[in-house]
Amino acid sequence: MRVVLSGGGTGGHIYPAVAIARQCEAENPDSTFLYIGGTRGLESKLVPQEDIPFKSIDITGFRRKLSLENVKTIMRFVQGVRKSKKMLKEFKPDVVIGTGGYVCGPVVYAAAKLGIPSVIHEQNAIPGLTNKFLMRYVDTVAVSFEGSEKSFSGAKKVIYTGNPRATTVAQASRDRGFATLGVPMDSRVVLVVGGSRGAKAINQAMIEMAPLLEQLHDVHVVYVTGETYFDETREAIRSSLGTMPNHLHVLPYVHNMPEVLACTSLIVNRAGASFLAEITSLGIPSILIPSPNVTNNHQEANARTLEKGGASLTMLERDLTGQALYEAIAGIMNDESGRKQMAEASRKLGKPDAAEVLVNEIKRLASRR
Repeated sequence: MRVVLSGGGTGGHIYPAVAIARQCEAENPDSTFLYIGGTRGLESKLVPQEDIPFKSIDITGFRRKLSLENVKTIMRFVQGVRKSKKMLKEFKPDVVIGTGGYVCGPVVYAAAKLGIPSVIHEQNAIPGLTNKFLMRYVDTVAVSFEGSEKSFSGAKKVIYTGNPRATTVAQASRDRGFATLGVPMDSRVVLVVGGSRGAKAINQAMIEMAPLLEQLHDVHVVYVTGETYFDETREAIRSSLGTMPNHLHVLPYVHNMPEVLACTSLIVNRAGASFLAEITSLGIPSILIPSPNVTNNHQEANARTLEKGGASLTMLERDLTGQALYEAIAGIMNDESGRKQMAEASRKLGKPDAAEVLVNEIKRLASRR
């Protein structure tokens, strides 16, 4: 099977596409891929590291208000469609799938106009502008959150698949996670992550909370700052405490996040859709701090979905303080019965077979060629 993947801007759009490729390979080792991303997006760095052939187009997103830049965006879109059609004609894919981000617009639109079976996957509870545009042209819309199908009432077909990244994480080794962190097997781990680039507000709360953490008995707190904030955050904590205690681990980045997640008892994080798919596939309870700086406030909608299911607590950034965060963490970690109930609720929301379900739909469409 020949598959074109497109998605970009953030890891939340890229990693699901990679997960789809890996599932295709597992089911059909002869599968071949082409990833079409943006010249400016994170995908231009991440995708080649995954040994997936990569080509790019120059595209930007629309501004929310009238501007000259939007005229340039329209011109880039038209040029992107033209370039995408050329790439697609050369590669001759059986199917094209977009996993989000504005780069998908010209790529998936070009596929539809060429009569190539196409799929879009929406990670968030509230759809992005690009996928709302593309739903009228594609053969199938796949959604991550059950119940969000209604957002695509104008599509030909909508299916609930979950997020394919969940499949990758569900297979992670718990023992390797403990080994990565250098903590004893079966330790209770609270993982605090501010997203792939870090989050200033969470960093500040973590600095304020650090002196309180010694009250959490038999708990290792792992804080991933993001590389930009690592030095200043570590030094602020060290200055506050006079030393770096054994129960607190401050890291700039975690390269094998699936394994670390597999050994985590509670996670504090933003509410990006791919990450939520990962933690629910493993049944991890969470405290979610949605980013207020995203389109349509979709992270809060994502977080509320887990909270409604009993798997999570939502803490808005405007309410975030070191004391408030500590009390939320302590409330969960000091109530093991309640934590296990949250874990079970998280697991029920998970879709560890998401990649398999999505690839089955891809194969169905490809067989019509």
